[in-house]
Amino acid sequence: MNEIWLYISIGASLLSIGVALYLFFWVKQQPPGSERAQEVASWIREGSQTYLKRLYFTLAIVAVILGFLIAIVFSFDLSDVTKGDVSITPLNGVQMALSFVVGALCSAVAGYMGMAVAVEANVRTATAAKDSINKAFKLSFYAGSVMGLAMVGLAVLGMSLIFLLTGDAETILGFSFGASALALLAKAGGGIYTKTADIAADLVGKVEVGIPEDDPRNPAVVADNVGDNVGDVAGMGADIFDSYVASVVAVMLLGAASAQLGSQYVVLPLIICTLGILASLIGIQFVRVGKNGKPGPALNFGTILTTLIFAAMVVVFVLMSDVNLGVIWATLTGLIAGVIIGFTSDYFTSEDHKPVFETARVSGSGAAITIITGFSYGLVSIVPSVIGIAAATLLSFYLAQLSGLPGIYGIGISAVGMLSISGMIVSADAYGPIVDNARGIAEMSGMDHSVIETTDTLDAAGNTAKAITKGFSISAAALTVLALFAAYAEVVTASGVEVSMSLRDPIVVAGVFLGAMTPPLFSALTMLSVTENAFKMIEEIRRQFRERPGILAGTEKPDYATCVDLAAQGSLSSLALPAFLAVGLPLLVGFVLGPNALGGFLGGAIFTGVIFALFMANAGGLWDNAKKFIETGQFGGPGSEAHKASVVGDTVGDPFKDTAGPSLNTLITVMSLVSSLFAPIIAAFHLF
Repeated sequence: MNEIWLYISIGASLLSIGVALYLFFWVKQQPPGSERAQEVASWIREGSQTYLKRLYFTLAIVAVILGFLIAIVFSFDLSDVTKGDVSITPLNGVQMALSFVVGALCSAVAGYMGMAVAVEANVRTATAAKDSINKAFKLSFYAGSVMGLAMVGLAVLGMSLIFLLTGDAETILGFSFGASALALLAKAGGGIYTKTADIAADLVGKVEVGIPEDDPRNPAVVADNVGDNVGDVAGMGADIFDSYVASVVAVMLLGAASAQLGSQYVVLPLIICTLGILASLIGIQFVRVGKNGKPGPALNFGTILTTLIFAAMVVVFVLMSDVNLGVIWATLTGLIAGVIIGFTSDYFTSEDHKPVFETARVSGSGAAITIITGFSYGLVSIVPSVIGIAAATLLSFYLAQLSGLPGIYGIGISAVGMLSISGMIVSADAYGPIVDNARGIAEMSGMDHSVIETTDTLDAAGNTAKAITKGFSISAAALTVLALFAAYAEVVTASGVEVSMSLRDPIVVAGVFLGAMTPPLFSALTMLSVTENAFKMIEEIRRQFRERPGILAGTEKPDYATCVDLAAQGSLSSLALPAFLAVGLPLLVGFVLGPNALGGFLGGAIFTGVIFALFMANAGGLWDNAKKFIETGQFGGPGSEAHKASVVGDTVGDPFKDTAGPSLNTLITVMSLVSSLFAPIIAAFHLF
């Protein structure tokens, strides 16, 4: 029966990839617009492709080096190390290394597919906006669906094939590590790129010289639009891919390690993801803008409908099989918590609610009040999300135990349930940068003001959708790493080392402090990279304006390529230290202080990582939409003192929400996977 379900999972994943490809070619068949619009779009497309080629070339080198090290390390069989017996099995090392490379490759392909369709859809969405908001919304959302469906399809296909061929859940740990390593660098690198350009373009363009956003006279405008694709499409896609795979792997490891669970509980998370793929394929068909012309409710309806369809599928599956009823309660707990946490982000980041309105209202008092207000609401936004995570953890644990399942397995299933509808969630997320680009192309190519207004409406919903996705993914990552934390303890115990993580042990306390330090330090490094690179780009923009006055007069074309190159070089050169924190620091703690300290390290990183990620994602989204709300004509409108203050607030929030915040859930996932992957070696090191 397990094998049959693996084949069903492979079939569903191929269907998802097939639909993604169909939508890709459907988007390309839509009218691309005027020659001027196509020219502007070509600048964005070429810049995006150039950056991703450079990024993936760098990541390929990293993948080969890490794959080679993994092949060597896992060629040593440490299963009998407690008896002093270490044997060499090269096949195991090669198998794990190949799994790692395939994970990185699948993540890269999903991200590249999403970016490829985004740079085709942006100009077509702007062109469609001339006709109606409904047509433009349909095109942009279907383009975003390419990313969502490709991501879940490739993830389930890769995991199912590896397990079918090897029958070993630990081998899929290599697949997950490959996906996570690429995701961390892609998300952090893309985030540094996009916010370098965004901040420079806003501060010089809007604040210093008073030209509109996406004005073609701004030398950084193309780099800004390129950043939307490499950061918010390719980067965010890799991020969700990472959490999605890690949640499945954690539960598979827990199922394999538990003596009281049968083999079907190892395959079960793949089955749940398969049902999620089918639910997303159905839900996507019902996302439509109604007569009111508001895209936000349409996206929310799609999420809720997909959730209900998926929940019904899980209930039917469990009732018709011999799977424990606790799986239903754990899945539903995660699903409900994910939706609630997602819509909590909507409350704190949407212009329809008090936090954004109040932040926009007080902006007339200056940038300082804008920043303090947004910062405070960002801190408040942590509360309902953390309560939701705590409730999901407790409910899934105890409901699973009451049903006869290990409680920690219930937490893992809760995370899988939360992430199973990622096909729909990522579709809504990828829609955001597409309509943002469409707005830029509309302005840069001189389209009618009505088109810009339509794309502004689409863009506002996109910002909220991105905020919901970030809250959703951070919360799912929190549950995932809790399951990975338990999997780490299981792996260490299986290696013959007794795990004790009491806070009365000073070694454990030291580990907790080191772990708690890491997410804030990671955030600081990535945001300092943004400010350093933005400073260079600001100087370049000022130089062009100063030396070539024809640019602002509209008689001379800016040098866009230099700004694109500055952003690309700066983002790639800034990844070394963040990568060490994710991969090197857990290993350093483990080998120097021991497995118990490493357990404390993971605990500390989880707590501060989740807190910082939620705060920065929500505060950044709030400042962004407060600015956009003022730009609709509220509180003085564009050019007013309130608008200038809101631009400063948005600039502060940019690296919060698009660089550091969404990278933190990937950071804690990578650290947990590295710890679990190398746990046998760390345990063996401390046995001698």
